[in-house]
Amino acid sequence: MKKRWKWFSAGAGFIGFLASCGLYFSNKIMYIRKKDEKDIFHRETTEERFDPVSFENLPKEEVWVPSPHGYSLHALLVTPHTTNRYMIFSHGVTESKTNMIKYMNIFLKKGFNALLYDQRRHGLSGGSNTSYGYFERHDLKAIVDWLKEKVGPSIQLGIFGESMGGATTILYAGTIEDGANFYVIDCPFSDFTEQLRIRLREDFKLPSFLLPYTDLFLKARAGYSMKDVTPIEAVKNIHNPVLFIHGQEDDFIPASMSKALYDAKPGEKDLYMPERGAHAEAYITNPEEYEERVYKFIERVLPDSNQDEII
Repeated sequence: MKKRWKWFSAGAGFIGFLASCGLYFSNKIMYIRKKDEKDIFHRETTEERFDPVSFENLPKEEVWVPSPHGYSLHALLVTPHTTNRYMIFSHGVTESKTNMIKYMNIFLKKGFNALLYDQRRHGLSGGSNTSYGYFERHDLKAIVDWLKEKVGPSIQLGIFGESMGGATTILYAGTIEDGANFYVIDCPFSDFTEQLRIRLREDFKLPSFLLPYTDLFLKARAGYSMKDVTPIEAVKNIHNPVLFIHGQEDDFIPASMSKALYDAKPGEKDLYMPERGAHAEAYITNPEEYEERVYKFIERVLPDSNQDEII
């Protein structure tokens, strides 16, 4: 009897441990700690990633776009040019639209206007949790629909996504609608489960068998499962051109994930993997080459893209 009770206690303890892990890690996923907006602005300006005075002087409009999930998305519509060319920018986890201004400037020089927005639960946007593209893809569709209604059917549209924003963009284009003329995707993950397995091993030194228990809590609490966030499957349905970018020094999301996405995508595509560049730093580390590769891609997918060039 004592031996049986010992085994029962050990089993109950182990189940309790798994439940505690599931609750803890689902919290970490759903409510990942965000960077403060003031800190993002300070980093981007003190490191001269964009000039705050020049940005302030750009003609722009503050807009609120309703999400289909019952909150509002905060956005800035930046319109220095009389053109039907627009770029939408989708930032990474813990960041905000301020982080995307440096990328926006690349496209402003080519005559594009821009729409920067905060993803759900980031910046000034609403939303109760982060879903790494699962619910965010619906928000991106709302942003695209709003912009197309404002500009009209003649719009030439590109979408730029960084990290989680890249995954969001792929899930939008591959599971909802291939709604842009082209996409630029910088340092995305290809499979959320695999990305979490890597982070569990690297950050917590824990085995991956904890993930299924975390997923049970994630599904019950947040309404989505890890397997629902698989850009590597979604990308197979994207036929409009995609430029994949990933610095080979990235030790947060492996560059091999972008290579896998590139290989899986049908139709027109390009891949830029500079040797230098940690996570989300390919442009910071290689600005001239980065711009050159982006411009060559734009000129190929929008052949008349030079006519509105503003330098």
